[in-house]
Amino acid sequence: MKFEYGVNTDILLVGTGALATLFAARLTASGQRVTLLGTWKDGIDALCQDGARLVGADGFEQNYAVYATDNPAECRGAKYAIVLVKSWQTERAAHQLTECLAEDGLAITLQNGIGNREILAAQLGEKRVALGTTTTGATLLGPGLVKAGGEGIISTEAHPASGPVEEALRLAKFNVEIVEDARSLVWGKLVINAAINPLTALLRVPNGELLDRPAARILMCALAEEAAAVASAEKVKLPFSAPAAAAEDVARKTAANHSSMLQDVTRGAPTEIDAICGAVTRAGKQHHIPTPVNEACWQLVQAMVPISGNNSQ
Repeated sequence: MKFEYGVNTDILLVGTGALATLFAARLTASGQRVTLLGTWKDGIDALCQDGARLVGADGFEQNYAVYATDNPAECRGAKYAIVLVKSWQTERAAHQLTECLAEDGLAITLQNGIGNREILAAQLGEKRVALGTTTTGATLLGPGLVKAGGEGIISTEAHPASGPVEEALRLAKFNVEIVEDARSLVWGKLVINAAINPLTALLRVPNGELLDRPAARILMCALAEEAAAVASAEKVKLPFSAPAAAAEDVARKTAANHSSMLQDVTRGAPTEIDAICGAVTRAGKQHHIPTPVNEACWQLVQAMVPISGNNSQ
């Protein structure tokens, strides 16, 4: 069945991968009009043909009519955009948004890693970009087909133009919180991602198995401590006081999950390692803080898959 859907939209989702498909399904189910902007041809074709398909915890699949395109001109005048692409695609997404985001529009980044806000703001201007993060999980089962993961939280910094987006997300039953210091949450997520994601990708294991392997657990804690030391040098107050324990707690709560980096490696797709362990390593060198475990994981994961490729979402 082919869904016909216009390009007029309430919310533009930049990306066609796991989170973008999940957000598209839930926002559409709540009555929002959604357009997805990406470059992944298979994903765009599937979304236009069959809608955003969401598999629930009960295994039941539902689909929701959305429009997807690789042409920014079809999205001109977008008032609100949520950026959900991989960090290595942020530069491309920023250029696309210069063509389609309204002059008084707002782009909210919920991406992994650090530096995404700065890349977007360089193209769009500081006033048109808001920083956020999400712990919501999703697994991409195929083009346009996603399985919901853990029900996390969407945290964004306060912005005078973000009210309608926040309301739309709440109507879609996302847990939304507005925070004074989104940078703290972004760095907090970076610490956790640095501790868990590269090891799961290198060992090809779900998150919880890191706790069952003594050597992996030691490495996980070392990755977290190094990243936290760099955050402290950056004068960032993390949302937790014990980084190693926080990483172990997340690994325990998401024991069955396959990290996004493991999913990328399994597909032979580029990873976000450069914006996670790479970012920790580079910032550490600026502050003369040693980060040997992060640097080793950065190089090892980079050696596994290309830095960029055709599997873009």
